[in-house]
Amino acid sequence: MQGMRYVQRLQEERLRSLLKSFPATLLVGPRQCGKSTLARHALADWTHLDLDRPADADLLAADLEGYFEAHPRSVVLDEAQRLPELFPFLRHVIDRSRTKGRFVLLGSASPNLMRAVSETLAGRVAILELTPFLPSELAGGRPASDRWFWGGFPSVLGLRDARARGEWFAAYVSTFLERDLPALGLALPARRLRQLWTMLTHVHGNLLNVSDLARSLAVATHTVSRDLDVLEGSFMIRRLHPFHANVQKRLTKGPKLYLRDTGLLHFLAGMRSPRDLETWPRRGSSFEGLVIEELMALADNQLVRPEFFFWRTQAGAEVDLLIVTGRRILPVEIKLGTVVGPREVAGLRQCMKDLNLKRGIVVSRTPERRRLSPSIDIVPWAEVASGRFDLG
Repeated sequence: MQGMRYVQRLQEERLRSLLKSFPATLLVGPRQCGKSTLARHALADWTHLDLDRPADADLLAADLEGYFEAHPRSVVLDEAQRLPELFPFLRHVIDRSRTKGRFVLLGSASPNLMRAVSETLAGRVAILELTPFLPSELAGGRPASDRWFWGGFPSVLGLRDARARGEWFAAYVSTFLERDLPALGLALPARRLRQLWTMLTHVHGNLLNVSDLARSLAVATHTVSRDLDVLEGSFMIRRLHPFHANVQKRLTKGPKLYLRDTGLLHFLAGMRSPRDLETWPRRGSSFEGLVIEELMALADNQLVRPEFFFWRTQAGAEVDLLIVTGRRILPVEIKLGTVVGPREVAGLRQCMKDLNLKRGIVVSRTPERRRLSPSIDIVPWAEVASGRFDLG
């Protein structure tokens, strides 16, 4: 990581744990989020092949059987989707000996990659997602506002000035649209996808209306839906779905949309320095997305198979995030301000009443934790971003 020391990743221990339970682990995430760096740090004594490098790809393709006879375990295969014939061969190798912790595959999600894994390695591979740096991973290393505006891509945070960071984002977006997607077998018009991606900055944190986007782009709704699938499958956006419960209320049925990295969100929205964010009308939605990504990552690390939703009635009562683990539901309201009173938690109270929930939290930029009522705690964003926050 240019200009940065190695940063301990939240998923490092999870990776080690999965290697004790599965023959192979697939580490996925957006391009340049730090997958290779994590693998080289956590598995320094393993053999590492990068199939983006012709020499490594040719070495493996020339004699798959011979290579894995010589290297039966402790092999990291970066950009594994570049060699489709690898997956059925790995199944054969794994089935001959179900030894745990033999292979780690790295890749940016693509239809071909996920299809190959589901069809050939089901039951043999664990899937672990790595995000760009979370605020909690950078706690103490740089101002929280820096991570909020610039996002979490390691290469961005390793650069010193705003101009260089802006140029990095411009190159990242162009490369993603013009090279990466075609290389993954996704032949989509780069100009249209760039236009849609930019339009989504105005939708960020709002209910998604595919028909409106299609009309603006003058294309069919199924075309926009397919484009959204590509952006979501590549970890660029998140569609957060509504929670449905058997209550006597009409609930919203459509998803909310977020651009997952705030740095990309702000760049595509035309901002070039943190000062621009201070007057951006969607500043509160930007903060909401930042907190949601952090809480979801913490929940994935702390809880067993959590699910995530938002809650909203057609009358307008809303809660930003529900973290669901089995029958346990934790509602979370997110506020940009430092003052939280009864008016700001009306939706949270309604949700808790309708779902018969005993505990809810508000994440805000208040300087200290306090109890708003016996059932509602106000938690400082600084506490969440520090990595000390316990969702249990």
